[in-house]
Amino acid sequence: MSRRLDILRLGYTFSVLVPCLLAIYLHDLVLWEYLDIIFGFIFFATTGNTLNDFIDARNPEEAETIERIKGFTRKEILTISILSFLFGTMLFIRTIAEHWLNGVILGIIIVLVIIYCMEKRIPIVNQIFLGVSHVFLPYLMIKIDSGLNPVVSNEEWFLIITFFAFAFTGQVVHEAADGDAITRFSLKIQQIVVIISSLITISTGITAVVVLRDIYFIPFCLIPFGSIYVFRKPERPKAGVKDVGIILGNIILVYFLVLIVRNMLVG
Repeated sequence: MSRRLDILRLGYTFSVLVPCLLAIYLHDLVLWEYLDIIFGFIFFATTGNTLNDFIDARNPEEAETIERIKGFTRKEILTISILSFLFGTMLFIRTIAEHWLNGVILGIIIVLVIIYCMEKRIPIVNQIFLGVSHVFLPYLMIKIDSGLNPVVSNEEWFLIITFFAFAFTGQVVHEAADGDAITRFSLKIQQIVVIISSLITISTGITAVVVLRDIYFIPFCLIPFGSIYVFRKPERPKAGVKDVGIILGNIILVYFLVLIVRNMLVG
């Protein structure tokens, strides 16, 4: 059973769920009112993961992917991807009917994810595509669905940039550990990219804490020091670093859930 769930890679869904929860927490929204969007993104994350495996399985060098889907044919993986996309789309119908702009945004997300899956060997550009499709646009959809104005305030931009840079750094570290696209650059360039994006995360994060007057964002000013430490030398990070990143992402997911539920119960 666990092997079947591994196909879905639910542990990666935090990457698109955290921005949704971020918008809900920051604006003190009611979690239950956005469950369709949240679970829609869970289904879409599954779609992206299985589509990625369907494409990667053609490459005999993708040993990790081939091992993960062992016992399944590529057609079966594609079927799972299509069905997950269908169910996810149904969960987005309500918000699209009420806010047509969310339909446009969802279409952009789909296009960006497909481009990533098809052309993920392009370094830097793909991290930007993932940051837009997994951080900025999901946050925007929740904000639009809430009906709050402005859609993005000046103060919010600091937080959005922080999480965008945070996600960008995480993806670079992930790819460096896996030997993916970013490794087309020299180790020194990889080190510089990680350090710069980490410093951006720290500086914008501190600004966000000050401007928003919210101490609960302080951890995001400190976590990037871990990435800087990992890349203190221009060498390939150990494979375990990727697993640490996935665990950390899920811890952040739980962190925001706790903050949201507490606000709902107390506030």
